Amino acid sequence: MSDILRIVLIDQDPIFRLGLQVSLAKIPSLQVVGETETIMAALPLLTELKSLSVDLLILEFANGDRNLASLQHLQAEYPSLAILILTSVQDWAFRETVRKMGVNGYCHKGIPISELVMVIENIATGGEFWEETTQDASPRQLGLSGKINQRFSHLRLSGNNQISTNLQQVRSHLRSPGLNIWEKAILAGKQRELLAARWVINHLLPSLPTETSLQISPTKETSNYSQLQPVTSSVAFNSLRGVQSVLFAECITQLQSSLENISATPLEIDILRVDKKTELLNLVLQKFAQIVDELRISQLGITQVAEIKERIILDLWQITIRDFFGKFSRIEVGNDSVEIVTLLLQDAEIVKSQILRQIPLFDELIIYLMFPGDICIENTFYPIHSLEAKSYALNILENLLIQIGNATIQPLLNRLADSEYIKQSFYHHHFISTREIERFRNDLSWKYRWQNYVTEAQAIFESRYELFVITPRGIAKTSIYTSRQQELTQLTGIPLTVTLLLEFRDAIAPRLKALVSLLGNTIIFVLTKIVGRGIGLIGRGILQGMGNVSFPDKKSKGDSKF
Repeated sequence: MSDILRIVLIDQDPIFRLGLQVSLAKIPSLQVVGETETIMAALPLLTELKSLSVDLLILEFANGDRNLASLQHLQAEYPSLAILILTSVQDWAFRETVRKMGVNGYCHKGIPISELVMVIENIATGGEFWEETTQDASPRQLGLSGKINQRFSHLRLSGNNQISTNLQQVRSHLRSPGLNIWEKAILAGKQRELLAARWVINHLLPSLPTETSLQISPTKETSNYSQLQPVTSSVAFNSLRGVQSVLFAECITQLQSSLENISATPLEIDILRVDKKTELLNLVLQKFAQIVDELRISQLGITQVAEIKERIILDLWQITIRDFFGKFSRIEVGNDSVEIVTLLLQDAEIVKSQILRQIPLFDELIIYLMFPGDICIENTFYPIHSLEAKSYALNILENLLIQIGNATIQPLLNRLADSEYIKQSFYHHHFISTREIERFRNDLSWKYRWQNYVTEAQAIFESRYELFVITPRGIAKTSIYTSRQQELTQLTGIPLTVTLLLEFRDAIAPRLKALVSLLGNTIIFVLTKIVGRGIGLIGRGILQGMGNVSFPDKKSKGDSKF
């Protein structure tokens, strides 16, 4: 057997499959070579992967749908393939049934990843693993010290999990564009408090040895698995797959937050229901992870990334459309029944010109995920494991997901926007009426015209890319600064005119400012030194004149006689 254990995942939950794939990718000795929803779908996949010699299949039966016949068929087709059932439901009877059928292991989905890695390595090398279910466990089986230690460990784990969740939310808020100084100060204070709380928990509730209920049957080659140590985070960070895992795990966390569009720019995915929008972006991330793994296997050279990036993006868009809408889904168009995917893929050229070719820095993201070395951000080099490099790559990745999502929905709006089936299956309730749909399409049409002629030209002139990113408040817009000199020299027509007007404005702005300043100073001088002084002299003369006026004596006037 080779040094790398090759694994296939079978689970109906695509988010769990992606999360487990990301977690296992941190381990250099493990490689997820395929994943699917059901056993029957896995059979052709295993046929395709025969040349890779799959070592282990991790399987989850859907709740209430434990089709043991499909499991027997799988075992008959691949009798030497090790099988681990990783389930969300503890069922003693089912565990015993699959054990008698020849399955190699059974454990709950809540198992820590370090223990799961030990289980995988043990089963893949001929051992077995049978986790006790709740029916097996009894309080009498634990001594007093064991119960106390177990309680301490549970408290410590629970506290650390809550702190990590809140810390992740605070750090996500800190990356949000548009925060004022007070918001940043408050969030920074919360971050310090959470870090202090984690330190206190780890020191007051240390990790004490517990009486474990794991049942691991050692292989002939390994006599004592209890001597194995959990894989440390340094192992993950010393590999490029670890870099990918950390980045994708962060992105998965971001996708659980609000996906409301809080930018001033309309997006095609805004028409989707919240659940469909989340499903679409998670699907894009999952398919992109698979493409990166395929590229890594293909031994792609760093100089070849720029040459094939357009093809990679196009493949990602096509795969997303097929999986999101269903490869063989059909819809009535007039008197004809057509496949949705076939119809939507006909808009490939329009989608490429308006969206796919405009996705920025895709080659830099691929290089970050596949090749070691520092990454240049605003003329400063950072190690790929640094926080700056991860934040930079995460912004590019989130923008990629959103733009591929837009590209997936755009042909739908072009061809099937007013279909009742599409409305009921995908649209947000705000976009049920034809009038609202047409208004939404007009907004998108205006966005692309303004972007083609003004916004993009201005961004090129200012040496920046505008990206859509996911923040806790929703989808926002941010900018990444980088050289775009080559694109600037290629501008023609209206975009070139826009840059010339911007340059003209920059050229005359200081002169206009100086002229306005001069006129303002002149007006102030005239009003204060001349007009003001003149008014003052006139006023003083009036007051002096009033002081020199003599009024006749009323008494003397009355006494006079004629």
